[in-house]
Amino acid sequence: MNGSIPAGVKGEIVFPTEQDVEHFANKFACQIPRPLVIWLEGDLGAGKTTFARGLIHALGYGGRVKSPTYGLLEHYQLDSLQILHMDLYRISDPGELEFLGVEDLLDDQTILLIEWPDKGGSWLPEPDFIFRFSYAGEGRELHWVALTPRVESFALTLLYT
Repeated sequence: MNGSIPAGVKGEIVFPTEQDVEHFANKFACQIPRPLVIWLEGDLGAGKTTFARGLIHALGYGGRVKSPTYGLLEHYQLDSLQILHMDLYRISDPGELEFLGVEDLLDDQTILLIEWPDKGGSWLPEPDFIFRFSYAGEGRELHWVALTPRVESFALTLLYT
């Protein structure tokens, strides 16, 4: 993305601590719609992986959630849900994503989290949400936008209550 937030239902949240990011991930997980694609944007250390890790745990995964920085993709299979977590920070050519076969992994019970989506070019599915994390003093700030009608009502209900 070029720095601008696209049109859609949008808002912002300030997180004074990392635990507040995790608390938000727990709240977000409670009624998360499926399938779902979330693009996670922001500088290094701004909260993308903290949110992803918190969300994956909140959805019921009990094991270690590692950053997919080196492997590009981590797959978490739960009873009735699969979570795919991608980190594209290290790719140099969006064409590298062709070999991951992400489209073949997606179904109606998939949540796809993509860090550094700007490096993915046209190989990525369009997002339902864009979460842009940034530094806010000692804490973090999230600017979010819901881009599909299916998630706009979810966003308004969850994020403003």
